[in-house]
Amino acid sequence: MQTARDSSVRSEASEGGDAPLSTPHSLAHALTLRRSEYMGQRNLRVKIGSWNTAGCPGTDKDIGSWFFRDEGLTNDFTKLAVSANPDDPKAAGDAIDLYVLGLQEVVDLNTTKEYVNRVYTESNSQITKWQSAVEAAIPAGYEFVSAEQMIGLLTLVYASSEVAKHVSNVSTQQIGTGLLGYFGNKGAVATRIVIGETTRMVFINSHLASGAGSSYVDRRCWDVAQIASKIQFDPVVNNGVVEDTGARFGDEDFTFWLGDLNFRLGSLPGDDIRRILTLHTRGEYDTSSDKPPQPLDGDPVIVMKDSESDDDAITFSTVNHSREQSFDSETSLPDPDDFPEDPSQDPASLQATLDSLLPHDQLRQVIAGRKAFHDGWKEGPITFLPTYKYDVGTVALFDSSEKRRAPSWCDRILYRTREYKHEFEKRVMDEEAAKKKDEEMKSRGIDADEDVLFSYDPEEDGEEQEPESSADPGYAYDVYDENEAQGEPETAAIDRVRLELYTSYQRILSSDHKPLASIFTLTCDCVIPEEKAKVHAEVARQLDRAENEGRPVITLVLEGDATQDANMVDMGHLSFLAIKSSSMTIANTGGVPASFSFMDRPAMDDSDDGIQSHGWLKTSFTKSDGSGEVIGPNVMLEPGETVTAILEGQVSSIPFLRALNDGHASTEEVLVLRVDKGRDHFITVRGQWLPSCFGRSIDELIRVPEGGIRKFLQDRNIRGAIPYDSDVHCSAPRELFKLTEAIQTLAERCIADAAMLENMSLPGEAGWPFDAGGYSLGAEEKEAVQACVIAALDTDGPSVTEVLPVELPSSHKLELLSSVLLLFLASLTDGLVTAQMCARLATTFPSSLAALPQSAWADTKMKILDVLSAAPNHNIAFVFLTSTLARVARELTPATAESRTQGLQRRLSFRKGSETDAAAKKRKARERRYAEIMAPLAFRSGSGEGSKDRAARERERTMLELFLSLEMQD
Repeated sequence: MQTARDSSVRSEASEGGDAPLSTPHSLAHALTLRRSEYMGQRNLRVKIGSWNTAGCPGTDKDIGSWFFRDEGLTNDFTKLAVSANPDDPKAAGDAIDLYVLGLQEVVDLNTTKEYVNRVYTESNSQITKWQSAVEAAIPAGYEFVSAEQMIGLLTLVYASSEVAKHVSNVSTQQIGTGLLGYFGNKGAVATRIVIGETTRMVFINSHLASGAGSSYVDRRCWDVAQIASKIQFDPVVNNGVVEDTGARFGDEDFTFWLGDLNFRLGSLPGDDIRRILTLHTRGEYDTSSDKPPQPLDGDPVIVMKDSESDDDAITFSTVNHSREQSFDSETSLPDPDDFPEDPSQDPASLQATLDSLLPHDQLRQVIAGRKAFHDGWKEGPITFLPTYKYDVGTVALFDSSEKRRAPSWCDRILYRTREYKHEFEKRVMDEEAAKKKDEEMKSRGIDADEDVLFSYDPEEDGEEQEPESSADPGYAYDVYDENEAQGEPETAAIDRVRLELYTSYQRILSSDHKPLASIFTLTCDCVIPEEKAKVHAEVARQLDRAENEGRPVITLVLEGDATQDANMVDMGHLSFLAIKSSSMTIANTGGVPASFSFMDRPAMDDSDDGIQSHGWLKTSFTKSDGSGEVIGPNVMLEPGETVTAILEGQVSSIPFLRALNDGHASTEEVLVLRVDKGRDHFITVRGQWLPSCFGRSIDELIRVPEGGIRKFLQDRNIRGAIPYDSDVHCSAPRELFKLTEAIQTLAERCIADAAMLENMSLPGEAGWPFDAGGYSLGAEEKEAVQACVIAALDTDGPSVTEVLPVELPSSHKLELLSSVLLLFLASLTDGLVTAQMCARLATTFPSSLAALPQSAWADTKMKILDVLSAAPNHNIAFVFLTSTLARVARELTPATAESRTQGLQRRLSFRKGSETDAAAKKRKARERRYAEIMAPLAFRSGSGEGSKDRAARERERTMLELFLSLEMQD
């Protein structure tokens, strides 16, 4: 069987079988796409029962006799077999795979009061009562599948143990169409199940509006439309994949609509129907016999009123109705051997009588008028007496109450397949196309299609047509012949439904409705476990292969050493501000384009103290063609292409520098190279940190002997900070002395060069050479030279001026050494003036010193030195710095255009009172600017941006300026 759903699946999986695996969402999805390869077919026998119990007590006791044991049939004729193979032993009712029982009016709702009071109290109890009755009567080996009730409607589904394990996606819904169009006293209960992962079956148990008039017919049609439009099941899930189809009504493979549909024989008088049927029931049930009645199971005698009698005489009717007894009675019909093989061909037969009544059936009329159940629905041949309305406790005795309701086939079982529905839809489309073509021809003034050789006039040619037999057992509700093959015989669709039984049970006496049952043999798709296991294994292998082939693959090779593991990069020794780089080649060795990038690395705590690496490691990509062109952070390589990744390590953050010196951090990091849709590469980058004199305290540096801090720490095997119990080797940091001495020397050299060289000029900014805004060198060149100077200080190597590039002019050299001095002061952990000293100075000088008269400068300076003397080493370092700044300020001030024209004849240093007023102003401005730059680095008061902090910063600047002023120099 190939449904439309499976056709779409196969179309996706066509052409090579690997198409759907290119973009599978999961193994389950890929397995679902190949479902047709592990599906087989099996026959599934379904028995469906429908009964309006009329709320009568004791009806649950009869459920086993008729639905499970097929007792209560009146004769062989009413159990007419319609199976294609009547000799099939299964036609007797054995080996049912699925039992579906639909009941109506299991709750008595005759009055509104009862409806309101009992709907909430009896619903659950009715499910329990009927479920218990069914499970007591059903053969062994069946499992419960579903139960759903809406007031009087109840649907129970049971499956054999073999089928139950393949049932899934059970979904039920209640649709009310009663009072006000939505109350549940009328409506339907819909149940959807899926068998074998693919076959969807829907069972609709309904109770439509009652009444015999034409208005009630329209209401029943409205009920059907409402039920069909409101059914919405839960989505179907197979192998973990939610399928798009299966939730809407009409998506199923098989549909069964059962219940009390309430359609009547509306156009015939009820008495006439009763009279013509009684002629047959008298002969069949021997109602004229004076013998006492024989009930089915020894029940009391049933008293029946003879409606044909002119008086009120009471007659007895037996319900012992075996075939032998019926035809041996005095009023029995002639020998059955004298009847034609087809009872419908005998005008005196019951079937001929039924066939004469059926054209007046309202259900068939609304189907013919396409008002309801016209879109592919079918019903088995009706070969049984009407199911409604009988006197309770009687056989074949129709309603004898005052209303004398006409007998009708109110209870029905209809069925439809997906193919039936599609065939009807195709026919409607063909009709609409033909109608549209006719209208176009008429609009063009053409009476007939020129391509048609003969035309057909129903009025003139109708008599030549052979009339169809009304007793056709294969009656279908579509207006066209369902049995006529569409197209060539080899392309005709195979009917997947075989109706084996469709009958009522006359001898079930506990309700005014007779129960109804059908047995269907359905050709269904089912999963073959062995084939599914094979497909599953194959799909898993294909997915794995497709994933590997379709996944981007890159290979990393370290530059210069193809044998070294590219996932471990050693940057070598790392020192402060020195840049160390390493490169690796990244090649796309896969079969698809590869996009990749280094993941952003958030600043991570390297220790419990919260010290952060501050991005000491940087990455970039450049072209591999030798041009060195930077590509960007994201790279896409075609198969076979390469790119160069550059890793640069540089410690430039002072907090990180201090943490490295203290041993609280390390130069090791893991880079993540993220490959889009591929495997990530984790690259460990590490370097060996070389201790530095930068980032330490004065108390540590004064304990470093000659030879430099690196040798000292290595010889003493010191890891981290220098212990304070070590010997003191100098009164102030030797590094500070070297820097200040070299800066003074270079300042003098700059003045001399500016005086001797015509093309040499010094910047005129007041803060030069300490103000970074006046630097002439670029950042990269500056950092490279700074790293050399720092290395010289760390190793106590050659003079710091000797490591400066020879080609640099003296002004650039002075700028570089000045920047190193600023960096050194900023990296000191305690500063030249510690926080405790700043606190004492604030106490000694609580008010501002900005308006301090010149006469008080000397005394103020002595007080400051007195406070600093508490820490002699800091005091000496402070004097080193201030002396250097004062000297540089004096040396650079005369370097004007006028002084340069006088050559070397003018002294580069002069005494008090020898300078001009203009030079004095420039010197004052320079001293002030120097103090502004150096005060935050020398004083560690922790001042911020508040008003009090601004006052403290101003006080610190003024104190430093006092030591730079020429008037304070000896």
